[in-house]
Amino acid sequence: MTGYFADIPPIAYEGPETQNEFAYRHYDPNEVVLGKRMEDHLRFAVAWWHSFAWPGGDPFGGPTFARPWFGDSMDHARAKADAAFELFGILGQPFFCFHDADVCPEAEDFATNLARLDEMTDYIGGHMERVGTKLLWGTANLFSHRRFMAGAATNPDPDVFAWSAATIKACMDATHRLGGQNYVLWGGREGYETLLNTDLGREADQAGRMLAMVVDYKHKIGFPGTILVEPKPQEPTKHQYDFDVATVYGFLRRYGLEDEVKLNIEQGHAILAGHSFEHELALAASLDVLGSIDINRNDYQSGWDTDQFPNNVPEMTLAYYEVLRAGGFTTGGTNFDAKLRRQSIDPEDLILAHVGGMDACARGLKAAAAMLEDGRLESARRERYSRWDSPEAQAMLQSDLDSISARVLAEDLRPEPVSGRQERLENLVNHYV
Repeated sequence: MTGYFADIPPIAYEGPETQNEFAYRHYDPNEVVLGKRMEDHLRFAVAWWHSFAWPGGDPFGGPTFARPWFGDSMDHARAKADAAFELFGILGQPFFCFHDADVCPEAEDFATNLARLDEMTDYIGGHMERVGTKLLWGTANLFSHRRFMAGAATNPDPDVFAWSAATIKACMDATHRLGGQNYVLWGGREGYETLLNTDLGREADQAGRMLAMVVDYKHKIGFPGTILVEPKPQEPTKHQYDFDVATVYGFLRRYGLEDEVKLNIEQGHAILAGHSFEHELALAASLDVLGSIDINRNDYQSGWDTDQFPNNVPEMTLAYYEVLRAGGFTTGGTNFDAKLRRQSIDPEDLILAHVGGMDACARGLKAAAAMLEDGRLESARRERYSRWDSPEAQAMLQSDLDSISARVLAEDLRPEPVSGRQERLENLVNHYV
């Protein structure tokens, strides 16, 4: 044990009237919502990379965090894991997520990397058994090292492709050993800066082949979890191949993987792509590829991914409404892909950031559940399309342009617009939030 969080008590639910900042006001893991425990709905996870590996730097300044586990030795890696499970225990976190480079220092040779990951997998597994926190998903860091500056799967150098494939295999093995419920692929450098040196078709085929290998390996080792791809636009690559839900789904269809892979959708990435979070969730659900979510928020005055902890309850309500409409999470959950601000340097800040985020999500979930139970929003949606339920309207979809044109002329159709009632529905949502 590091003692880093030694003076912070376990966080318990005390209700919305409590003045204790080290308590949950809205997140009661045992509260039943729509027939299921709140903890089982939300399935919260802590992101190892932001909470324990990020040093607090930005493009214009160096690290601001001084953590006792920062360093490049395996002793530092073990101390980092000790601190992580201290935090998980204080928060009562059911899950965590990690990259390989988060949990152990990276070496220049692959054999050492593999040995270190194996060692830390065993070490983390011991903590998991003691604390009870499980692994929501694992993934490989194929973007930080300079070898990935031109991509991983899409790299013009086949040796980088090979290194990337071997790293993914190692991370899938570690995830499987730890009982992970998903495995995520995020193409952080899969994109291009200029078309002058880029073969789009070749790079797409390489990425498709790598993902197919991942799916094949999942079945080979009997991994029962879900393979997830995470969409992200723009940064760090100017033209990112995994731009948004629609783009990734088109990629999956192109390579015949739409029945094997689902999506891990992040709020901040949705905003960067010019969408709302609920749009991306609703689209993924309609395509049957909604898997899991990364929850955070962006600074809307900034044009980049600021990864702040969520605090906007109306946004959370609309997001969880789409999750609940889709049937809720199965193997997925709510991962806090969020980081402290550079000036938030105290141990308490990391605890309270998660407490506030969990409360905001809990309030959003309860509001979304109330909206769904009430049924007025869904009733209004059905009513808007109700004329399509008639036999004549359904028959028209199986008809042809000649027949439809003849009917319009014969019946002298003169359609009149019908109100979409947007403001009424927005008022209805505000009734719950």
